[in-house]
Amino acid sequence: MNEPRKFSANLGFLWRELALPDAIHAAKISAFDAVECHWPYHEDPERVAAALAATGLPMLSINTRKGDADSGEVGLSALPDRESEARDHIEEALAYADAIDAAAIHVMAGIVAGGDSAHRAARTAFVSNLDFATEKAAAQGRDILIEPLARQSFPGYFLDSSALAREVIEEVGRSNLKLLFDTWNLHLLEGDSTPITDLFERHLPIIGHIQFAAVPDRGPPDHGDIDYADFFETVDRLGYLAPLGAEYIPPEGDTEAGLGWMSALRGRD
Repeated sequence: MNEPRKFSANLGFLWRELALPDAIHAAKISAFDAVECHWPYHEDPERVAAALAATGLPMLSINTRKGDADSGEVGLSALPDRESEARDHIEEALAYADAIDAAAIHVMAGIVAGGDSAHRAARTAFVSNLDFATEKAAAQGRDILIEPLARQSFPGYFLDSSALAREVIEEVGRSNLKLLFDTWNLHLLEGDSTPITDLFERHLPIIGHIQFAAVPDRGPPDHGDIDYADFFETVDRLGYLAPLGAEYIPPEGDTEAGLGWMSALRGRD
């Protein structure tokens, strides 16, 4: 019998009506193997760490802050005039990750307006801030993740393709900088030209985490444009064994009601 696949609950979307420690316990009850979240900074890290210890679930990742979310900011690390704030956010995330023993930090790039010169400056800033982040993270034994975000939802986001992510990872040149392979974002960005299985195989050596959701509605992975039974078989065949991140919007906000996909996609023989 093959080992069942492992799944991580993204608590930015699942059980979002609960305080983070309670959501961690809910994920354990629902048989998830790990958890991850977006912005946990309003929660006491001691309470989060206690919930993780009580359940035995690892926290796979947290995000750096968006910046001024009310004005539409989605990260600061690719903004040339915001380096000091971006690095403060990176250090905050690393300190929080240390307190709860999170494995990785997703460093958010941000929205960049303007033409080629603005994008060149943004790339320089992003690489510099990622060099800072990876050096700090390596001292803690943690990874830094970067994630292309779909322009349909995040117009102007600097990191808008898997190819650009690879270029940035290679330019920084540190082994703890990896791609957050989000199937929903990448299918919207590149699925018209490249099947998601091919994208996965192409980028496997630099992938640090996988997230998934139905395309295009970002619901549970039991419908939509991606056949997840097929995709996960490819993931298995290529030897990727880490927990797969369920980052989807539960139907009508009811997480438990939307978990029917788990038994079907566990991969038990």
